[in-house]
Amino acid sequence: MVFRVCYRILGNKQDAEDATQDVFVTFHRKAGDFRGEAKMSTWLYRIAVNASLNMVRKRRFVSFFDVFSLLNSDGDHTEYEPRSPDWYRPDKQFENKREQELLDKALAKLPASQRAAFTLKKFEGLSYQEIALILSTSLSSVESLIHRARKNLQKHLSTYFKER
Repeated sequence: MVFRVCYRILGNKQDAEDATQDVFVTFHRKAGDFRGEAKMSTWLYRIAVNASLNMVRKRRFVSFFDVFSLLNSDGDHTEYEPRSPDWYRPDKQFENKREQELLDKALAKLPASQRAAFTLKKFEGLSYQEIALILSTSLSSVESLIHRARKNLQKHLSTYFKER
């Protein structure tokens, strides 16, 4: 769970592994500070998001997540759909690589807070209330972050969608 969150915010396996290690070092060091006001998993998510966002700030890293199928969805998709057999064709792989590059550029333009909120909702399937606890913000702020992330991604990717 920790690695998955870190990976989806950072988009890089090595960075996610480093952040995951930082999370568990922090968790071990601060275990005595846990007050039990929220679930331990919520506290762990918060540490993971903070570690990832700190790494984003330090390294100015651009993350990648596969959100094309999620942008226009209001559902709570917590898993990726299995890829069709066509995905493995060379022409499809070329197209997918192009989509990834376009998405990388669009995500680079998102503020880290929007990326984090979007990731926790769309990939981890957390509720708005859980995300608010993790990000230490209000419920309305979480709704706004996710809404703005979706709109910003749609705006940045609109040229691509018009081409299709």
